[in-house]
Amino acid sequence: MKKVYHLSTCSTCQRILKELNPGDDLERQDIKTESITPEQIDEMKSLAGSYEALFSRKAMKYRSMGLNEMNLSEDDYRNYILEEYTFLKRPVFVIDDKIFIGNSKKTVEAVKEFI
Repeated sequence: MKKVYHLSTCSTCQRILKELNPGDDLERQDIKTESITPEQIDEMKSLAGSYEALFSRKAMKYRSMGLNEMNLSEDDYRNYILEEYTFLKRPVFVIDDKIFIGNSKKTVEAVKEFI
C-alpha cells in the first residue's frame, strides 16, 4: 500500500508531491475534504510509535487553544488530530509498513527511495 495524507491547499505539500512525482499507485487523501478515521490514525500510530509523533505543534490552533500550556496525553494527541485536521503533521506517507511524517528535507529524501 502506498498512501499520502496531505492538504491540497498547503503549498509545502504541493511542492513535495511535485518534487516526488509519484505514480498513480500512490493513493492521496486530502485530509481537509476527507477526514482521517479513527482506524487510519491508529494505523499511523502503530507505525510511528506514538500519536505525539504525528502531532503538529506548528498548527495555529495549538497556541490559540492554549495547548502549549497543557500536559497532553497520547489520548489527547489522538483526539485533537481526529477533531482538527491541522494538528496532523503533513504530509504523512504510508508505504507498505513504513511511515514518513512531516516535510523535513531528510524525510522527503527517505520517501524518494520507496516511491
